[in-house]
Amino acid sequence: MASVMKTSPVNPGTMTFDLASRPLRELNRFLHRELGQSGAGRVQVLNPDGAHNIAVGVDAPIDIEVHGHAGYYCAGMNKQARVRVQGNVGPGVAEGMVSGSVHVSGFASVAAGAAAHGGLLVIGGDTSLRCGISMKGIDIVVGGSVGDFSAFMAQAGRLVICGDAGDALGDSLYEAVIYIRGKVASFGADAHEEPMRDADYRAVAELLEKAGLGHDPKQFRRVASKRELYHWNADANQEY
Repeated sequence: MASVMKTSPVNPGTMTFDLASRPLRELNRFLHRELGQSGAGRVQVLNPDGAHNIAVGVDAPIDIEVHGHAGYYCAGMNKQARVRVQGNVGPGVAEGMVSGSVHVSGFASVAAGAAAHGGLLVIGGDTSLRCGISMKGIDIVVGGSVGDFSAFMAQAGRLVICGDAGDALGDSLYEAVIYIRGKVASFGADAHEEPMRDADYRAVAELLEKAGLGHDPKQFRRVASKRELYHWNADANQEY
């Protein structure tokens, strides 16, 4: 089978993969096995057409541009790479990410940034249910609103929500911090609002700048854990 790689005539350091004519498996094989020897600093993915597992498990400081919609687990387990998706993404974008960045111009389905340890995830539009579930150090900035149970059991990291939040925001929250600009339908168990401090305003300003968003940090409120679930209370009768 012929190579899937095409060198851009404008920039010889750019590789282009057209998934309309070549299988996704060859793109990911290049990113995992051949990237280091190729000299490429940038990869373009054309006609993704909602394919699952695009650019999963990349471990290199490379720019990856996906021109179109991606399916499940796009940029999952990302390490070092800077991934931009010009479209929407399916469930689990940037799941388990360690470092680098993932920027989605459109909307994200369920579990965006799930269980991710580091890096930056930016969603330009809204996200569905459980955005940032079990996040372990990642920073997530959502330009729109998030669905129910976002930041459920979030252990570490920061979630910035420029729109509204659905029900049970921050349910069973640990040490992650949520900053929200809009309305909250309801808080989950052990989550509550706390006063913003100077450090919080600086953190929000920094993350908004990285995400390319121009909101005033003074418009955001801080949501964190009450820490009442850290120890078992036999008298609580499962009511928190």
